[in-house]
Amino acid sequence: MGYSVKAPRWRGLMWTSVVPFLVFPVVLGTGYPSMTKEEKSQLRNQVLEMFEHAYGSYMKHAYPADELMPLTCRGRIRGQEPSRGDVDDALGKFSLTLIDTLDTLVVLNKTDAFEDAVRKVINDVNLDNDIVVSVFETNIRVLGGLLGGHSVAIMLKENGDRMEWYNDELLHMAKELGYKLLPAFNTTSGLPYPRINLKFGVRHPEARTGTETDTCTACAGTLILEFAALSRFTGISIFEEHARKALDFLWEKRQRSSNLVGVTINIHTGDWVRKDSGVGAGIDSYYEYLLKAYVLLGDDSYLERFNTHYDAIMRYISQPPLLLDVHIHKPMLTARTWMDSLLAFFPGLQVLKGDIRPAIETHEMLYQVIKKHNFLPEAFTTDFRVHWAQHPLRPEFAESTYFLYKATGDPYYLEVGKTLIENLNKYARVPCGFAAVKDVRTGSHEDRMDSFFLAEMFKYLYLLFSEREDLVFDIEDYIFTTEAHLLPLWLSTANQTKPKKNMTSQYTELDDSNFDWSCPNTQILFRNDPMYAQSIREPLKNVVDKNCPRNPRMEESSGNGNRPPLRARDFMASNSEHLDILKKMGVSLIHLKDGRVQLVQHANQAASSIDAEDGLRFMQEMIELSSQQQKEQQLPPRAVQIVSHPFYGRVVLTAGPAQFGMDLSKHVVGVRGFVAKAEPYSGCSEITNPEAIKGKIALMQRGQCMFAEKARNVQKSGAIGGIVIDDNDGSSSDTAPLFQMAGDGKNTDDVTIPMLFLFSKEGNIILDAIREYRDVEVLLSDKAKDRATIFKDLEGDSGEERSVENISQVQASEETSRAPESGVNGRDLESSLESSLVSQPEPGSSSDSEDSSHQRQDNDPSENSETNSIALQGSKDTPEGSSDSSEDPKDKKWDNKVQPIESILADWKEDIEAFEMMEKDEL
Repeated sequence: MGYSVKAPRWRGLMWTSVVPFLVFPVVLGTGYPSMTKEEKSQLRNQVLEMFEHAYGSYMKHAYPADELMPLTCRGRIRGQEPSRGDVDDALGKFSLTLIDTLDTLVVLNKTDAFEDAVRKVINDVNLDNDIVVSVFETNIRVLGGLLGGHSVAIMLKENGDRMEWYNDELLHMAKELGYKLLPAFNTTSGLPYPRINLKFGVRHPEARTGTETDTCTACAGTLILEFAALSRFTGISIFEEHARKALDFLWEKRQRSSNLVGVTINIHTGDWVRKDSGVGAGIDSYYEYLLKAYVLLGDDSYLERFNTHYDAIMRYISQPPLLLDVHIHKPMLTARTWMDSLLAFFPGLQVLKGDIRPAIETHEMLYQVIKKHNFLPEAFTTDFRVHWAQHPLRPEFAESTYFLYKATGDPYYLEVGKTLIENLNKYARVPCGFAAVKDVRTGSHEDRMDSFFLAEMFKYLYLLFSEREDLVFDIEDYIFTTEAHLLPLWLSTANQTKPKKNMTSQYTELDDSNFDWSCPNTQILFRNDPMYAQSIREPLKNVVDKNCPRNPRMEESSGNGNRPPLRARDFMASNSEHLDILKKMGVSLIHLKDGRVQLVQHANQAASSIDAEDGLRFMQEMIELSSQQQKEQQLPPRAVQIVSHPFYGRVVLTAGPAQFGMDLSKHVVGVRGFVAKAEPYSGCSEITNPEAIKGKIALMQRGQCMFAEKARNVQKSGAIGGIVIDDNDGSSSDTAPLFQMAGDGKNTDDVTIPMLFLFSKEGNIILDAIREYRDVEVLLSDKAKDRATIFKDLEGDSGEERSVENISQVQASEETSRAPESGVNGRDLESSLESSLVSQPEPGSSSDSEDSSHQRQDNDPSENSETNSIALQGSKDTPEGSSDSSEDPKDKKWDNKVQPIESILADWKEDIEAFEMMEKDEL
């Protein structure tokens, strides 16, 4: 097929080595007017301003810490904050965000800032820390960041623009880090351990790691680009050899009949631990790196492997517009009824593959989900309900949007990018950067801004609105890694290693059509039809508002004539016809003594193999349905939004609801008022300062009595609402599950005010604001309100008359508050079944009587194993994560930077005029 193509032939393959740029036709008449150069320039400048706000906030409030905590305006230092579990494995006290952002600075033409950042990395960053980190995250973020920085540094130096002093210092640091990661590969299989101690390696007594047995497929299979680039840059072949060996082992362990790989694998035996397969979390970048390794390194075997996997993906996983996980041994059987947000990268990979139609379909489905929720939830069901509500500002959808625009030239995708910019500014922007969204349903924030937000999001958005002349270098000479770091394509001919031919590997025979669209592309991507992309999108424009298109396999006969198989949501235990269908599927129903019903399936008792598969699907749907019903019995989280000066609605705190009092979901405007501390602060006896809380929202501390008693006491004193703040210092919604406040076992109809619960960290934000500003006004609601709603009622508030002009100034001032002052496996989601949990009293808690009656809401971290037995009711307890104590927090260099609010406000004032002008441009 002529796949062995060397560097000169790859010229023009950027846009993540998409097909040659010249084959992209100009798309006209798509129904979306072409965006003028002036409009694109305005949006590009807006992206620049957003980047400056985020990067400037990190440098001012967080550096040299790994990441910025944008709600509290300080750095996240491992060991000094409550542990977030695997997410923290990306943090290694090596100024992660700075390294991850290096080549973004050059893409955005901020070469002065880049030169300054390189000097800081060289002088300040220490890679020899006694800390356990993720091999995967350290590779793609830190090693990739150093190599990307080195790539653009030598480019600038060769062009004579700047960096004349640069002498490969970043490459030397990359080599040092590469050697530190090598001990992770000391396994019989060649698959790396998932974690390593930067100072002591894996097997050292002080390493505190090396006992793991499992790793994810993406963790082991997303190393070849960075390790091969390191080998090609340095001439040291050992790095590429180890990454290649890991890929070879994964290929050997694929399921031979389906050609799919599982999510997690035993690094010693090679047995699949999780046998579900998809293109999202846990597998995603393994597929990406097979295709990109072929592009960068020119080795035919990588392309052959990718095409074999891709054929299996399109045969089993792709159910346009959906991408659903399946079992590797039974690929016709769907493994779950929800999708995770990381699969949003896949349309971009399909563009590189040249398979445009399914890329357009999946991208459009994801965009419809975003239009409904403002952001892409971490996971959502096949009927587009929220499954996991968080959104940590992931860039994968922006990545696919960029590549689809480059492949189609369709201005529709520019409008999609514009929507992403607007949503980020409207719902995620805070005074000290951009905050992750804790719950897309309420708009509440999380004190988190991951490094990948700066490494990827702004890079893709800037490139989306850029022409070639807007860039300081030819980006087509580079390929993007999974973290969007830039590696030059000339590496394909530099210091080549001779791979050992694996004679035991047999590739699946694929017909030629599977390779027609492979890079290098031999065909025009589109029929000569300017409406091509729109014609694919049109049937999907209302897909989220309708029921999910039925899986064609669901329509197959299952022993019930031509009717589709029985769905869990339709099942009725009293329906004799349904019981007969269960019997045919090998499912038996058992009535337990406690009134519950247990379902047990025996596949060998099914009427046919198709009925057996339907039975397995029914059982899994019943597990999901049971979990969902338990969650629906719980109230969703609420929002506390600080609306007074200087916050103006930008700070949104996640709050736990109450099972009594006003139902905020039925009150569109919510309850708004100034806050005041009740005395006694516990709120457990008659309030002694009723005049202070009358007409206000009372603040109380958790403990000493029931929640309902607190509510009655402050309500009696004239409070219009109540907020209970946790008495457990350091607790946070970032690390602990939210719970709803239960009643006291009595009739609580007499409580009519809204009551919300805040953990200590969120509560302290309000208490600190009171200390700084005295008068603090908040809005209690079911979800965050936009500024237009908040400011609409300003006129007449507190007896003041405010003109429209003044309101505009308030909004402009608030915008200025975000102006620049010039981050399992963190990327791979934990697969879990969500269930409602009944919490037991925590050790050392002073509120035993409360804890016995409040109910927690959380994700169950246990795996949905292949069990064929379910009890349809019940709950399960889960422990909260403990604080990470494996690192030494005493290094003074890493002390938190606490910035007074007045100082922050002073810095905000510099760009009022710029923001006022931007607001006028937007209007």
